[in-house]
Amino acid sequence: MTEQFLPFWRHRIEHVDTDAAGVTHFSRYASLLETVLLETLESTGVGLDTLGVELVVTELRVRYLAPARFRDVIVGAAGLEHVGAARLHCRGALFREEDGGDATRLVDGELRLASVSGGRPAPLPASAREVWKGLMAHA
Repeated sequence: MTEQFLPFWRHRIEHVDTDAAGVTHFSRYASLLETVLLETLESTGVGLDTLGVELVVTELRVRYLAPARFRDVIVGAAGLEHVGAARLHCRGALFREEDGGDATRLVDGELRLASVSGGRPAPLPASAREVWKGLMAHA
């Protein structure tokens, strides 16, 4: 996985994120990874509210490495691997903040998204593509 990610996002694990044992439920990581990606896109000034199209997840892969628990502070980051005419391919990671400033990698994720309008494929605006290409690992 590429290590060039922008920017970091923070979240404290809440009760709603966990199972009865206080461990973050595996299904929450997908939502958290998507939030990290969307926040990363927002940071460029080109977010969902300015696109004029919707982004839908077409593929999601998650590799679980360590658990997060109730009240842990996690940070996340995402970067784009590909920006196409109507598709995005991104990677992200979630980390638990540890005492002393260290971080434990919890999850690696990969998302592929497609641009749609009215339920049909639609091109991403050229201006968004150009801005988002700045988030690509090789940019």
